[in-house]
Parts: sequence; structure tokens; C-alpha cells
Amino acid sequence: MELHNLSPKAGSRKNRKRVGRGPGSGNGKTAGKGHKGQLSRSGHVHRRNFEGGQMPLVRRMPKRGFTNIFRKEYVIVNVGQLERFPTGSDVTPDVLLAEGVISQLRDGVKVLGDGSLSRKLTVRAHKFSKKAQELIQAAGGSCEVIGQ
Repeated sequence: MELHNLSPKAGSRKNRKRVGRGPGSGNGKTAGKGHKGQLSRSGHVHRRNFEGGQMPLVRRMPKRGFTNIFRKEYVIVNVGQLERFPTGSDVTPDVLLAEGVISQLRDGVKVLGDGSLSRKLTVRAHKFSKKAQELIQAAGGSCEVIGQ
């Protein structure tokens, strides 16, 4: 086998259909587009949800809910992720960002209680869950809430 004798697999390539080439071709006269109407016109392209001028389903459905512009989005950190820090260290949002535990700060950091902690740490965050506080204090550490 060499480059000059390569050919595509049988049936994988198809010749394009040449339309409008006389009645004998089976696709003459209207070229397979039927008679008149929007679909027969040149340049016909319609939107994804276009329903022929009828009110689209998206617009027939009622609106629900709203977006609360005052909502705070906290970055979640689990207690198990704090195990990487050495005993006695101060864990702050900036330290978490520098270590790559979180990728961005958003509106603050919330510590949740998934995982286990065996080191004494001082954790400073914007919010703590009850379980996270219990786990940190059980390991001999302390939780400090940062004001916004």
C-alpha cells in the first residue's frame, strides 16, 4: 500500500445530487422543492424554534421565578481539604487561593463538614456549617468568622 493507490472505503463517498437538470433526472422543474411557499424560495433559513409564524412554544409558556441580584455566592471548601495544611497554620481565603484549594473568591468562603481533620488549625472564613465547626474544634483548632 502506497499513497498513490489509496482510495476511500466503498460507499463512504457519495456524489452530490444535481437538481433542476430536466424531467428525466427525476429532480427537474421544481428541483425537489415542491410548489411555491417559503421552503421553495432561495435563501430559506429559519430559526431553531421557528414554527411557521405561529407563536413559538417558548413564548407561549408562562415565565416562572426570578434572579435575586443580592444573592451571595460562596466558594465551598470541605474540612477534608484542609488536611493538606501543616499543624498550627492559619488558613484564610487568600491562603486557600494561593494553595489552589479554590480557584476564585466570589463573595466569600464557606467551610462544610465533609471529610475529617486531624490537625490543629486556625480557620478564618466567611461562613461555617455546624458540623465543620465541630470537626475543627474537635481537632483542637479554632473557627473565626470574617466580616464582609
